[in-house]
Amino acid sequence: MSLAVGERWFEFSRVDDDITLIREPHVDPFIRCNIWHVRGRGRDMLVDSGLGIASLREAARTLFDKPLAAVATHSHYDHIGGLHEFEDRIAHRSEAEELAEPHGFAALLAADLDDRVVDAIRASGYELPERLLTAVPHDGYALADYLLRPAPATRLVDEGDVIDLGDRIFEVLHLPGHSPGSLGLWEAASGTLFSGDAVYDGPLLDELPGSDIPRYVATMKRLRDLPVSVVHAGHEPSFGRDRLRELADAYLRRRG
Repeated sequence: MSLAVGERWFEFSRVDDDITLIREPHVDPFIRCNIWHVRGRGRDMLVDSGLGIASLREAARTLFDKPLAAVATHSHYDHIGGLHEFEDRIAHRSEAEELAEPHGFAALLAADLDDRVVDAIRASGYELPERLLTAVPHDGYALADYLLRPAPATRLVDEGDVIDLGDRIFEVLHLPGHSPGSLGLWEAASGTLFSGDAVYDGPLLDELPGSDIPRYVATMKRLRDLPVSVVHAGHEPSFGRDRLRELADAYLRRRG
């Protein structure tokens, strides 16, 4: 049975005066990445870029109206598909090889995923549908032909580096465990954390190729004590400090 063409590939939700959440509504929740646009005085920041099935840059052309730093929180395909569309691409150095030459798991059909990936996903409690889209971007789009485009980082960052937007400064936190170079973006002045997939309000994946449970435990201990006001994560709704502590404690009970 063929899929219908999606009327709009991206949805835009204003979080506050500076932050907009961009989502791909026709993507299965398991790989539906939260894409965050942060407006700054000197330049803007994009946190992750979705699957790259349709052009994010074109869909958001009125939003992307100044120089833009596109940050990849890590190199899993649901977060970097659109990264190649942007000139200024920032990532942790441990993810650089995958961005430049993608060779990890990337598929829109469950049957095309590596068995190790499928086992890790199901062990975490996710249901994995046969097709990871509920619609297609245009007639003739073939899910089996999905392919990531290389997007070499133009700036490699590590713990303590900063991304300066002019009036907002985000510090890079290296948060390994989900992937070797998972990073968060921390604005101490507002208590805002963009966490990628290091933590989100759902089952966390720590048995994927490249995952490291002991390092994830250390990341969770660190995040538990971070004085956040709000966490804007890579998936699922945003949450506050109390929920962050609950999620960290639950993970530490299970793995720590």
